[in-house]
Amino acid sequence: MKNTTFPNIKPYPLGVHAEGDTIRFSFVSRKKDCGVLIYDRKTGKRMHKLAFTEQERIGNMHCKYISDLAPEQIAYQFYEEDEIVPDPYARGFAVKMPYGRERRTQDLKAVLPADQFDWEGDSCPRIPYADCLCYCAHVRGFTRHSSSGVVHRGTFAGMQEKLDYLKKTGITTVELQPVYEFTEIPTKEERKRMLGAANPAYAASESDLDMLAPKKCNYWGYKQGYYYAPKAAYAAGEDAGTEFKELVRAFHRNGMEIILQFYFPETVRKTDIMDILRYWILEYHVDGFHLMGNELPMDMIAAEEMFADTKLWYYSFNTDRLYAPEEVPAFRNLAFYNDEYLYAMRKYLKGDDGMLDTVITQMRKIPLKAGRIHYMSNYFGFTLMDMVCYEWKHNEDNGEDNRDGNDYNCSWNCGEEGPSRRKKVQNLRKKQIKNAIALLMLTQSTPLIFMGDEFGNSQKGNNNPYCQDNAITWLNWNDLQRHADIYAFWLEMVQLRKNHPVLHPERECRIMDYLSCGYPDLSYHGESAWRLRTDSYNRHVGIMFCGKYATNKKTEDAFIYLALNMYWEPRSLAMPKLPQGMHWQLIKCTEEISVSAAEAEKQEDEVQEAYIQVPGRSFAVYMGIADQRESGKRKKSSRKE
Repeated sequence: MKNTTFPNIKPYPLGVHAEGDTIRFSFVSRKKDCGVLIYDRKTGKRMHKLAFTEQERIGNMHCKYISDLAPEQIAYQFYEEDEIVPDPYARGFAVKMPYGRERRTQDLKAVLPADQFDWEGDSCPRIPYADCLCYCAHVRGFTRHSSSGVVHRGTFAGMQEKLDYLKKTGITTVELQPVYEFTEIPTKEERKRMLGAANPAYAASESDLDMLAPKKCNYWGYKQGYYYAPKAAYAAGEDAGTEFKELVRAFHRNGMEIILQFYFPETVRKTDIMDILRYWILEYHVDGFHLMGNELPMDMIAAEEMFADTKLWYYSFNTDRLYAPEEVPAFRNLAFYNDEYLYAMRKYLKGDDGMLDTVITQMRKIPLKAGRIHYMSNYFGFTLMDMVCYEWKHNEDNGEDNRDGNDYNCSWNCGEEGPSRRKKVQNLRKKQIKNAIALLMLTQSTPLIFMGDEFGNSQKGNNNPYCQDNAITWLNWNDLQRHADIYAFWLEMVQLRKNHPVLHPERECRIMDYLSCGYPDLSYHGESAWRLRTDSYNRHVGIMFCGKYATNKKTEDAFIYLALNMYWEPRSLAMPKLPQGMHWQLIKCTEEISVSAAEAEKQEDEVQEAYIQVPGRSFAVYMGIADQRESGKRKKSSRKE
């Protein structure tokens, strides 16, 4: 048996790295005939073809050290026999291709990026989930439309130009759809592989390829990519890495976070996933990741000590396996991110029966050892505006005969499919959007919206615009003025949530009076106070938060009462009695609320409870306010003292 001699090489980390006066090239290949191609970075002309030797191999890993090369002057690729292979670990590419142009293999010559960047003392905000307001955005679609008013449309720089808008809108945490390098137009090789996956026995000819596997744009980017390189087409300048770092630095200066989506198909090695995430934390200072894909090593990722302060979002986590029974992490970095909330709340919004019990559970649900991201819209499915304008998907522009996308969106068109000139329909749609915003913002876990939903953006009924790089997916900023009332309502809900910590607690409410103050932290009310009926036909509920269970600047928070009625006719709700010297005051509603005579006369005669008639498909917020008479007594007493 022949002994194995281990060469004096260190292939990790994979890819190409400058180390002092040498450059180390590490490549994984199962073929013996493989090596490195060196190009002049400026001209693209090939300078060297260097084969890996047997002494430069450990298993299937090949590693070569080359000196006398200036890193800033070269580009490179690898080869296997007669095939050229772009470096899957590339940090950047020599040629910046315009977005939407098909790339060839020779266009993917990798380069070594510059190491110099002044972070200026940058640090991650590490915002607790209780204080987060999340915003999902596509870098190109966010500012590509001419109405965006930015100089650098559809780029990292363009997003930075909108930073003041995001702050005004109340956003703390922006989740970005894939910003790693990917080929948005599939190459010929990729299209052949797609055909082979669909029908392995069929080999398409060159003439059939365009017809059977068209060059359709992958606008979203959910495919295997070059995970170490920021997408060059999302940069206004030539250096995508530096421009993205500037964006992150600007976010952090403003106390805001950036979360990156990473999609990993099963073909990506599990050990590579860990290295990729570490790289983006160390190199780009990102605040977290929304991980997508099946069979990801989530236990290993969640247990990584380096990620303890990094937000990690996934469909679900087994926190019982990750933490000891009594252990609650000091900083909850994990968060559940799934569609459970979306479908339940949309059904309730459109008036489905049998939803009330599920809705009140969803509105208070917060995992003990993790966060939860809840949303009623996202990059997939209908936007909030389309949710109230369409009952059926309209994906004809995708070129798949409307077969793609989800067939059921839990939506209701308010009486007419698509755009409507009828004022009654338009008003109802806007009210429903405001109802949705109220439900979203007054749910106690961490809310997220998709870009433009705060001012009624529409994607024309397309619930799967994965291939639409046009006005369907580009955010139309003219809607900010067209639907100014929706945006104003959004800002009011943001401020209400921000001002009252009782509405966004760190832990799930216990529905108990554990302070012995006479009120539970959270309580539910129906047509009688303290008595909620969740029969299938009931769609109305009163929800009261007791401000004694939350503090803000050493002062008790207020009593807050939410009145919800998603039935199409008015319903009566009882309002529980407040402490002596206080009364309920309406502070926000989506339709005018009629108050009972008992409530109107409350300051004159003490009553056990008041009643309100909540109009159909509407929502209202009440707050406990000190009676003027009691306030006057306190002021007079203070003057005497």
